[in-house]
Amino acid sequence: MSFPKTQTEWQTALDALPSNPDKIPAFFFGHGSPMLIAPIGERSRAMPSSMGPEGYLASFLRDFGPALRAKYNPKGIVVFSAHWETLGVRHVTDYGDRNPLLMDYYGFEPHYYGQKFESRGDRTLAERVVQLYKEAGQDARLTSVEESRGWDGRASPPRPGPGLDHGVFVPFKLMFGENVDDMPIVQVSIESSTNPEQNWAVGKAVSKLREEGILVLAGGLTVHNLRDRKHFAEHQASPNVRDFEKAIPVAASQSDLDQRKQLMFDLVKYDGFRDAHPTAEHFVPLYIAAGAGEEGGVKVINAIYSAPTIAFGI
Repeated sequence: MSFPKTQTEWQTALDALPSNPDKIPAFFFGHGSPMLIAPIGERSRAMPSSMGPEGYLASFLRDFGPALRAKYNPKGIVVFSAHWETLGVRHVTDYGDRNPLLMDYYGFEPHYYGQKFESRGDRTLAERVVQLYKEAGQDARLTSVEESRGWDGRASPPRPGPGLDHGVFVPFKLMFGENVDDMPIVQVSIESSTNPEQNWAVGKAVSKLREEGILVLAGGLTVHNLRDRKHFAEHQASPNVRDFEKAIPVAASQSDLDQRKQLMFDLVKYDGFRDAHPTAEHFVPLYIAAGAGEEGGVKVINAIYSAPTIAFGI
């Protein structure tokens, strides 16, 4: 089974997505790292060049954002990031007219802390998300700019603060530009669990947003091991990790829902799963997108190693 990996191939896949559907698909996407916004020409030993500002992922994200606007003209975005976990209760940002940024990375050069991404929240959309969780029998609440949700690396030592984390504002800068004033952005926490079914339910609870003109995005990575960075590069990764990573688009693209769920749930049983994910927070957003787009077809938009994009609910 072959999946898009080149710009020509992923552009064809984006072009083939239906325009103005009754339900906008939900997407899992590779959100990358702060290296996506590295100064042009900077090389990093921590990440392969394909994940830098001139690499495959950055190129894809610059194509992905405009395609989403053109295909769906979304009224707003509800985004889930691997970098915000809560247990049992979904936290939903209610940040008003200006979404602050949480620069949740430490020890970087000043360039990375001078980044700007201007966007706004929306109380009505945030309250709608909370309502949907409560209707699904799940706990959820709003969180404001007065409440910390993590640690910000702009200060030394890091200070607590609110904001959209780098799993949101870094890829969104490439996707939508530095200023997004035409559609609100609300972030929701993922479930702090390796249980695929729990995060599938997190996504399924908000599936109605798709027919209300809201774009649901869940960002993570299919390989994320900061303890053994060789796995970030396909040619250096262990055979177990490569086998695991190759199985993901195959499982996700199954047309039969029951088979898709079973194969996707079984991914965490692969020998390479723990080498790819010592902790699971970057992987479980895949289940959130799959849950939000449970009904309908599935399309692998790109199969960039460690950072694929998959549309659920076409």
